[in-house]
Amino acid sequence: MAAPPLGLASRFAGVFTSPAVAHSGSRPRGLRPGLLPSKRWSGVVRMGAVVGGGQDGEEDEELRQTKEQAAARRRWETLIREQKIKTLTPREAGYTFKLTDKALLDVRPSNERQKAWVKGSTWIPIFDVDTSVDLGGLSKKVSNFVMGGWWSGSSTLSFNKNFVQQVEEKFSKDTDIILVCQKGLRSLAACEQLYNAGFENLFWVQGGLEAAEEEDFEREGSQPFKLAAIGGVSEFFGWTDQQRRQAAKEGLGYRLVFTGRLVGALVLLDALFLGAQRIGPLLQELQSR
Repeated sequence: MAAPPLGLASRFAGVFTSPAVAHSGSRPRGLRPGLLPSKRWSGVVRMGAVVGGGQDGEEDEELRQTKEQAAARRRWETLIREQKIKTLTPREAGYTFKLTDKALLDVRPSNERQKAWVKGSTWIPIFDVDTSVDLGGLSKKVSNFVMGGWWSGSSTLSFNKNFVQQVEEKFSKDTDIILVCQKGLRSLAACEQLYNAGFENLFWVQGGLEAAEEEDFEREGSQPFKLAAIGGVSEFFGWTDQQRRQAAKEGLGYRLVFTGRLVGALVLLDALFLGAQRIGPLLQELQSR
C-alpha cells in the first residue's frame, strides 16, 4: 500500500525465505519472499510469542517486539522445514480445494471477508475487528486512526481467544485443512495454533489471497481478492499499490473513476475555503453591531 503523507509508522521485520514443501512427501522448494510482521501486525507476533511462551520483563517495547518477531519467525520456519505445515501457492490451493475434499479455512477479519471470499470456504477469524467500547478499546481505536488508519483504512483488531475451540467444533483433528488469510501472515500464525492443538494435516497458502489471481479460486463478494484489505483515504483516491496494479490491467476507464474523485474533492475544498473567507467578515460585522 502506498505510504501516507506525514509518514505512517510502519516497519518491516524481514523476509521469510525458509525452504518449504507443497505436498507431503514432495521435495522442499524455496518459499517466495513475503512480508514478515510490521508494526501493523505486531498483534499477530505477540500472539505467536504467547503460543511459544513469551517472557515478561521491563525491556524496552521495541526490543521486546523485535525479540518476539524473531522467535515467531524461527518457530514458523521450523514447522515448515520439518513439513509439519505444508505450503501451497494460491494456484495450488485453488486446484486442491476444487478437486479434493480438503477444507478451506479463511482466518481473515470480518472487514476483509465481507469484501471477497472463496465460495465454499469456512470462516473462523483468528483476529477480528475490535468492537469494544470501553476506555482501553476506544483509546486503541483513536491511536490506530491517528497513526495511519485514516489513510489505510486499517481497523483495530483483537485476538479471537476461542479460535482453536471454534475450529475443533467444526473439524476433526485429522481433517485436511488449507488455511488462508489476506497476505499469509495470520494464517501461518493460525497454523501454529492448530498444530499445537493436535491438528495433523495443515496446509498454508503462501502469500494469501492477495497473491492469488482471480482464476485461482471461485470468488464471491464485491471486490477482487487483491483489494479486500485496502480502505481509507488511499483507497478512495486509488492511491494504493494494489489499485495501481489493477489500473494497469483495466486501463483508462478505471483511472478516470479515481481522477474524478480527486477533482471533486479539490472542488469541494475550494468551495469550503471560499465560504470560510466570506463567513469570517460577515461574523465580524455581526459582532460589531
